[in-house]
Formats: sequence, C-alpha cells, structure tokens
Amino acid sequence: MKSICKFSRLGMAIALLPLAASCFPLSISSSTMPFTLASPDLPTSLSDTPTTPNTAQATEQDIWTQMRQGTGYVVLLRHAQTVPGTGDPPGFRLDDCSTQRNLSAAGRDQAVRIGRVFRDRNIPITQVLSSQYCRCLETAKLLDLGAVQPSPMLNSIFEDRTTATQQTQQVRQQILNHRNTPGVIIMVSHFANISELSSIGLQSGGAVVMRANQQGELKVVGQIQRDGNG
Repeated sequence: MKSICKFSRLGMAIALLPLAASCFPLSISSSTMPFTLASPDLPTSLSDTPTTPNTAQATEQDIWTQMRQGTGYVVLLRHAQTVPGTGDPPGFRLDDCSTQRNLSAAGRDQAVRIGRVFRDRNIPITQVLSSQYCRCLETAKLLDLGAVQPSPMLNSIFEDRTTATQQTQQVRQQILNHRNTPGVIIMVSHFANISELSSIGLQSGGAVVMRANQQGELKVVGQIQRDGNG
C-alpha cells in the first residue's frame, strides 16, 4: 500500500507521496493556479473523476521547487477538456482529426493556462511528448513549453488494450532512464494510460508528477487537478 500525503486549503487539495519519511507542508494560491488539486472525498468513475489514495500534508512550494531544482521528474498530463463523449467514434483515424473526439473551446483555454503556470514557476521543461491523438497533440502544442514530439507509447489504451502492457512498460522505462537527468519531461496522454501506470484517475487537464528512485521504483510525487472552470 502506497503512503500518500494530502493537504487541503482554500478549497483546493494536493496529494503528495514523500520521497523521505516525512511529509512536506503545502500552500496554494488559488488566484494563480489554474488547477484544483485532488480531493479524496470526490466520487470515483472511469471517465472524468479523480481517484486518490489516503493522504497527508505537503506544500505547493516544495513540489514546484523539487521540479525546478531536482532531477528525474516526469509530468503525466491528461489532455485538456474535450467535447462531450467517451473514447472516439467508430472507425476514427489518427491521421484525421475530424474523425476523433477533440478539445472544446474551454479545453483549449485550459491548456494555455496550464502551460502558463509552468512558465510562471520557471519549471525547466526539457521534453514534451504527446500521444498521437489530436486532442493530446493540440493540448501539448497549446502548453507552449517546447517542441512537441508525437509518441505512440502514449496513445490511448482505453478501447484497444492489445499493446497496453508494452506501452506502459515503455513509459515506465522512459521515466527510469530520466531519473538522474535535470529538467522535467511532460507526457500528454489519456485517462486509461495514466491510471494504468499510477493507479490514479485524473480529470481532463489533470496531471500526475512521477519520478524513479535509485532502486528503480516509480513514485507518485504529486497530483494536480484542473479547476472547476474547465
């Protein structure tokens, strides 16, 4: 059973897994943060509701400082808000956005705001990887945090799980390979993929921050959720 820290303040909460035995304190500024942070009191679903383990306290300052100054951090970001629906229409094609479920206007605005938060906090983004699905690619581009590299390992495993184990292992290996490297990698992917790796369900625009320790174990560092405005 994983040990997770949680803090709630000003109607916002963060779930944080400490890398040491103690938990870090947390303070949130709701005026500048376009995210709501996961609450364990929220209901669970397979679509758009966050799932969080039991938690204890941690500070926003610590998690942003860790990403700014540390090594090995990877942000698994679920694509921003889409038009209503689940999955993609029958017969959709990766090379034709008109056949897919895409971002809504609110989702495009959300992606821009998320990118602004990372820039305002001077988080050193070294790589932006994205699922080949149009809603992920558009999210990644609107973040405006660097050149976007399409990555099949991040493609949705929701409807076709034949390569789910292989894709999850590829993402895991990427995080392991990054563990001693300065800077932050952002991976834009899907609910099912991120849940498979972290056991956390995210709202659209939510993110899980992960890193690997020196023993090769993947740890959830922090979970960031989008705000109620989408």
